[in-house]
Amino acid sequence: MSELLSTAVGRFRLMSLLEGLSYVLLMGVAMPLKYIAGFPEAVRVVGSLHGALFIFFVLALAAAMREARWSLARGAWFMVLSMIPLGALVIEAQARPTNPQVEP
Repeated sequence: MSELLSTAVGRFRLMSLLEGLSYVLLMGVAMPLKYIAGFPEAVRVVGSLHGALFIFFVLALAAAMREARWSLARGAWFMVLSMIPLGALVIEAQARPTNPQVEP
C-alpha cells in the first residue's frame, strides 16, 4: 500500500477506485433507495460523498498528469471513463506503470 501512495500516479489510481466505488454505490444503492424505497436521504449522503471524491479525483488526475507527463488526451480519456459506472476498473488497468520498480 505504501508503494501505491508514494507517487502521484499511485494516489490517482487509489482515488480513482474510491471515486468509482462511490459512483457505483450512488447508482446501484442510493438511487434505488430513493426511487423504490422512498428514502431520498441516501442520495443526499452518498451523492455528497461522491461529489467530494470526484473533486479529489480531478486534483489527483492533474498531479498524475504532471508527474507522469501524460497528454491532455489521456487525461480527458480518464475523465470520460470516470463518468461510466465501473470505468474506474479500466482506469486502473490503463494507469498502471508499465515497468514498476520491484525491489528484491
